[in-house]
Amino acid sequence: MADRQRPVRTTTLQQRKQSGPKITVLTAYDATMARILDTAGIDVLLVGDSLGTVIMGESSTIPVTMDIMLHHTRAVVRGTQRALVVADLPFLSAQISPEEAIRNAGRLLQEGGAAAVKLEGGREPRTIEAIVRAGIPVMGHLGLIPQYVHQLGGYGTQGRTDADAARLIEEAVAVAEAGAFAVVLESIPAALADEITKRVPIPTIGIGAGPLCDGQVLVSYDAFGLYTGSFVPPFAKVYARLGETMADAAREFIEEVRAGSFPAK
Repeated sequence: MADRQRPVRTTTLQQRKQSGPKITVLTAYDATMARILDTAGIDVLLVGDSLGTVIMGESSTIPVTMDIMLHHTRAVVRGTQRALVVADLPFLSAQISPEEAIRNAGRLLQEGGAAAVKLEGGREPRTIEAIVRAGIPVMGHLGLIPQYVHQLGGYGTQGRTDADAARLIEEAVAVAEAGAFAVVLESIPAALADEITKRVPIPTIGIGAGPLCDGQVLVSYDAFGLYTGSFVPPFAKVYARLGETMADAAREFIEEVRAGSFPAK
């Protein structure tokens, strides 16, 4: 059983690949959510650029900027004592040049307080290598990479053809060789995720990639049913219906205020 008192480090996750237990990751965007999940014993809190859709109401993650990521990363760090806080490098923060990537990754640690960054894509492993060489831990992200949604043509499953599967295996190996401490595998066939997990020496974190990865990640708003009436990915299990509970509580508050029963004398 995982030690709920000892802080989680990148080395902790690497050890888990060999001896378990599996790694647990949920997204957090504010101090209150971070504190709840940290107290529950989550291993990793991911400050995802998914906040663009679940917090800001955008249609994709592309509008999320470095300033927005820094704002939310600081909040999550304030609410965390044990979990490893990983912050996403948002769109165009790492694609321009390795030097720009180092600068922005450094800001997420120096100004945001994160312990590591996550970088989407595996076609430019030299960027990962440069960031790692600067002393910044990097988590990779392959498969469905939301920042490239327009290039991918949507949010469908990746790696279906033999050629695409071979490319993803090659990219996963390159990401590991570049020095990443872990890699997220999103929306790829379970058999391909299993193959990658066996091929790379670093932990794989699945999301819509089957049960054979070294760990699993979900967007917390999906997992806890905070998307009332909204789309939830088919691979996301809904563990609670907090959106419905909150709506019921709000209706009760409205009724009591209008009836004059709250506040009581």
